[in-house]
Amino acid sequence: MTRSSIYLDHNASAPLLPEARAAMLAAFELVGNPSSVHSHGRALRAAIDRARAEVAELAGAEREQVVFTGSATEAITQAIVAGARAFGAGAIVVSAGEHQAVLRAAEATGLPVRRVPLDGNGQIAVDDIAAAIAEADSAGLRLLVAMHLVNNETGVVQPVSAIERLVGPSHHVLFVDAVQALGKLPLEFAARATDLMAISSHKIGGPAGTAALLMKGHAADVRLIPGGGQEGGRRGGTEAAALIAGFGAAATAFSKRYRGADIAELLRRVETGMRESAPDLVVFGAGAERIGNVCNFAVPGLRNSVAMMGLDLAGLSVSSGSACSSGKVGPSHVLAAMGVAAELSECALRVSLGWSSSADDIAAYLKGFGDVVGRHRSRRVAA
Repeated sequence: MTRSSIYLDHNASAPLLPEARAAMLAAFELVGNPSSVHSHGRALRAAIDRARAEVAELAGAEREQVVFTGSATEAITQAIVAGARAFGAGAIVVSAGEHQAVLRAAEATGLPVRRVPLDGNGQIAVDDIAAAIAEADSAGLRLLVAMHLVNNETGVVQPVSAIERLVGPSHHVLFVDAVQALGKLPLEFAARATDLMAISSHKIGGPAGTAALLMKGHAADVRLIPGGGQEGGRRGGTEAAALIAGFGAAATAFSKRYRGADIAELLRRVETGMRESAPDLVVFGAGAERIGNVCNFAVPGLRNSVAMMGLDLAGLSVSSGSACSSGKVGPSHVLAAMGVAAELSECALRVSLGWSSSADDIAAYLKGFGDVVGRHRSRRVAA
């Protein structure tokens, strides 16, 4: 990434950390298969084991609870599809604001899927989960409950602890998508009542192409790819040692480079500065707890496709929400679940900050944003 452009789309993918790049280059120099018992294989195995310890440290997990996968989508699918099978679930409960990877995995189980609503601030309705559990208990069904910890579009922090108190003491199963929370909130997986949790490398400055599913011991039979017994028999296929090494190095470096309080202050400047240019600015999820690095907003009447084009021409990279929709700019199902009108949703943009964000980036963004809004206002007056 060159400094001639400003990257403010960390929720889509964070820039690669130098430490992750160095670890990958070192691992690429190694040869062999990490399952081989000779010295070359043992060197690769050592790189993976080191990364497993580094990822476990950041996630608050035990080393043996970390299972490397090829992507967060794979980890999510393993948790939901294989989890429903392994635990004998009779139905799936998700929220209406889940990532598409969760929603599609739930549908792929072939089981009934219950979507609990979001409130106007984008938070999951815990009472509806309680009702679903009560109904399942009456029917003698086991539920697999799949919930995100932080919404990828709005940054709203979900009441997962309250959900754990409902699901944890029961025979039901809880999977948490913590992809946007890793390194930003304390996950403490080993101490939680959550059974399964997905995390991802490229959201914290590691390489794309590797992620992890955190699994409690009683979930060892949750297998999606049987393969040759790699990852303790929980995920088959030869491990991508270089990518995993990059994930581990990123986990260690991110915990040092990402300063949550400083990022939150930069985001506060973003929101304050945008309101100076657009007093009618709407920030989605503003009434809920947010993670502090992301703002999903709209300027009424300024379509996101137009705004993004203007910002991109100014060298400013932002997004309209999730990056997992084949590059399409369209209505957000998250905002729809929050009750946001379609015409306002079509104006929604997302700015997300991360380890490389600086005060200079914010100043450049606010100037570009002001220019885009100014041109929009001028055209409306001329019309």
